Amino acid sequence: MSSDEQAIMHGLGHFARLIDGKLWDRIGEVFAADVSFHYGIGADQHGIERLRALFQHFLDRCGGTQHLLGSVILDLDGDQAISRAYVQARHQRRDDLGGPVLDTSGEYIDRWERRPEGWRIIRRDAKWFTFSGDLSILPSVVDA
Repeated sequence: MSSDEQAIMHGLGHFARLIDGKLWDRIGEVFAADVSFHYGIGADQHGIERLRALFQHFLDRCGGTQHLLGSVILDLDGDQAISRAYVQARHQRRDDLGGPVLDTSGEYIDRWERRPEGWRIIRRDAKWFTFSGDLSILPSVVDA
């Protein structure tokens, strides 16, 4: 595995740990400031501040979460790359350690670009395949 491939794989793992740690001020370590994204709800959105607000909207209301990424396919072409990673995410209600959970599964399709600060996601498309458990753990997508 090349150093570029390692950097991108590290970025995917780093994303999962940042989001599960609710370290919103650090998502610029993985996403470009001018990121565009479609998280499977609504329309395309743009900018890291909007992405941060979306993460906060859905995950600040949760207790623990765990995002597991795997079965990664990575295509590298110079200073550009595309990764496809399956995601399974568990969400637990805040202050209810033994209570119900919501599990989701899907795929992140990310376009990466080498920037002066390193590899950054410039485009994310999330496709959701399944939702299982207590849907009330996450807020309505209408409010997002």
